[in-house]
Parts: sequence; C-alpha cells; structure tokens
Amino acid sequence: MHDMNEIVGSHDLLLVTLDTLRFDVAQESMESGLTPELARVVPGGRWKRRHAPGSFTYASHAAMLAGFLPTPTEPGPHPRLFAAAFPGSETTGGRTWAFDAPDLPSGLARAGYHTVCVGGVGFFNKLTPLGSALPGLFAESHWEPSFGVTSPTSFESQIERVAEVVARAGDRRLFLLVNVASLHQPNWFHLPGATREHGDTRESHAAALRYVDRHIGRLLTLMRRPCFVVICSDHGTAYGEDGHTGHRIGHEVVWTVPYAEFILEKDL
Repeated sequence: MHDMNEIVGSHDLLLVTLDTLRFDVAQESMESGLTPELARVVPGGRWKRRHAPGSFTYASHAAMLAGFLPTPTEPGPHPRLFAAAFPGSETTGGRTWAFDAPDLPSGLARAGYHTVCVGGVGFFNKLTPLGSALPGLFAESHWEPSFGVTSPTSFESQIERVAEVVARAGDRRLFLLVNVASLHQPNWFHLPGATREHGDTRESHAAALRYVDRHIGRLLTLMRRPCFVVICSDHGTAYGEDGHTGHRIGHEVVWTVPYAEFILEKDL
C-alpha cells in the first residue's frame, strides 16, 4: 500500500471507475492480450481481485467517495488509502490519509485540491436531484448525453472534456473522477456485427472494455505528473448466471471487481 500521507498534497489524484466492469472479463481480456494499454499500466499485468462496496453505481460511488474503495478479497483487516475521521475505525492505518470531512472530495478540497467529476452513467447526469447528488460533492462537474450509456463514443467525449479540465487547472492540485459509462448496458453496439435485437452479452461487455482500452492511454497521458491513479470497477453485472441479469443483486459476478493503483511519474 502506498503511503497516502506522502502522496496527498504532492501528487494529482485520478480515480477512474469503469462502471459495471466484471472482474472475470477484465482479467480474461488482459491475459489474452486484448487490453494492451491497460496491461502497460496495471502493475504486473494482473488486476487485483476485490469486493465492491456496493452492488450498483450510486451505493458504490457514495462509499468510494467516503474512502471505502473496493476491498481485497483475502481476510483482513485491510488499511484504506483514504478515511474520514471515524472513532474506532479498524481500517485506518499509518499510511492512510485521514480527513475531517464527510466525503473525500470535501476533504481534498480542504487540503488545497480542485475537485472535478466527469460523469458517465445516469447517477451523474445532473438532470434530477438524485442525478445531482454525486456530482454535487465536487467543485466542478461535467455531464452531457455524449458521455452517457447510449453513446458508442462516450469515453472519447469524456476524454475531450478532461483535456479542457487539465488545461485550465493552473497551479492547483487536481482530484479528478472519471466515471466511464461504456461497459454499462447498453453495450451491444461495441461488438462488431451485433444488433439491438442481439442485445447485450458477456461478449459485448468484453468488446466495450476493448473500446475503453484503445483510448485510456490518452486519458493517462493528459494527466500531469506526478499523479496517483486508481482504476477500478464499482460493481459487476450478470449475463444469465444462475438466471440473473443485471446488478443490484448479491451475486459473485456483481460483487467481484478489478482494481489497480499506481503512480504516473513519466510520460507513457
């Protein structure tokens, strides 16, 4: 575990949530050489197997933005990277950056960071009070339909907005959340030859990950150095396992997610 007391204040921070990405699909894709850009930056070329803090986007992001990132699957306790001040916490260790605020963006803002969210799925769309709750934690937030789940080029559009954000960040340290919508249903259009009638499948989910991989190198290149990066999923999703489809259920394919953390210190 990195010592976050040394990183906070000296590094920009990037949290990329690959919304709905399953661990098994992520690891199989990496082992098969289908996600070469992610393989270049994920330490050891292997995703860490972790348990999500929630079974759907809102619950999981609310937890992550309070410091509860996905938890290692082996027995703990496991010290966390970030933790709000909380008496009796068993997961706040010497390397944990603790903050006296109700959420991580507020804590980082008090530490001098400019906090920005570039949303993807509907819980970030700012079209309703609920869709404004998570973006409202940040000093600056962005969403438009081209970032959302129905856009085949959503990640590219999000990266264009990130380029604008980084260009005007100035001397302030930056905490950036990018919620990537591409893996979330509908994703059938990422699979060559698939049609709407064909519907979403495990194969189209994997094809969506390959789409993300083709562009994630540009996102990382845009970030200023040094930058501490977490790339993870917020939850998985079912494609017929044990009769289940979707998420917000207590199934292994929903709770088990990929996770990676690393420091960008030089150009890719």
